[in-house]
Amino acid sequence: MESMFTKILLALFLPGLLVVLFTRITFSHIVALILTVSLITASVYAGYTHTWLLYIVDALSLTMGFWYATRMMQRGKREDK
Repeated sequence: MESMFTKILLALFLPGLLVVLFTRITFSHIVALILTVSLITASVYAGYTHTWLLYIVDALSLTMGFWYATRMMQRGKREDK
């Protein structure tokens, strides 16, 4: 049970943080989302993610991370003007 709790906790925070991190590195929230989705796809293929609950939590975290990265990019563009 601890293993499932750990996976849910990581799925809740890690994809969103990865989107924000990749956005800071690539300066594009779209590229960051694609990179993060490809990493999650690789983890699914490797067998680390195997329940629907983890898929849903990953998708929620991706959505929140993408939303925050989009706001971050818009705020940066406004400050540049």
